[in-house]
Amino acid sequence: MTAPSTTAARFTKLDPGLLARLLDEGYGPGAWHGADLKAALADIAPALAYWRPAPGRHNIAEIALHHGYSARAAHERLTGTPAEPFVLTGDDWFEADGPADLPWRDVLSTVDRLQARLSAAVAEIGRGALTSPLTAEEQFGLVLGVTCHAIYHAGQIQLIKKLYDR
Repeated sequence: MTAPSTTAARFTKLDPGLLARLLDEGYGPGAWHGADLKAALADIAPALAYWRPAPGRHNIAEIALHHGYSARAAHERLTGTPAEPFVLTGDDWFEADGPADLPWRDVLSTVDRLQARLSAAVAEIGRGALTSPLTAEEQFGLVLGVTCHAIYHAGQIQLIKKLYDR
């Protein structure tokens, strides 16, 4: 007997803990590869959060808000429910030049809340308490994408910290 060779056949059913594990790997708590996004955002002072490494480059606050927006969008796709209003007006990338735009503590709480909301939806789907409009393969791809996105931006944040300290 041969195993199915199509990608769809591999994702007809997911281990309920797999998607949650993927989200934890990217956002936290703890990742084998280094700082996850939550760890990268920890212990950042507001001065660093709004510091730009060069004119026209994103700062840490903007990167964090961008990830929060992405987690919000992933929740919308995963659950099929309309996205809640975002803390700032706009789409995807938001300019944050300082605490007057959005205080750093509010940036952190926004990202954490939206990531937790996504994780809760994944857990509900895993328990069968929520049905996603996405196929198992689409769910996996979406969560993997959010995880890779978080890891990518965690690396950017770690680099900005190093540039700030030199």
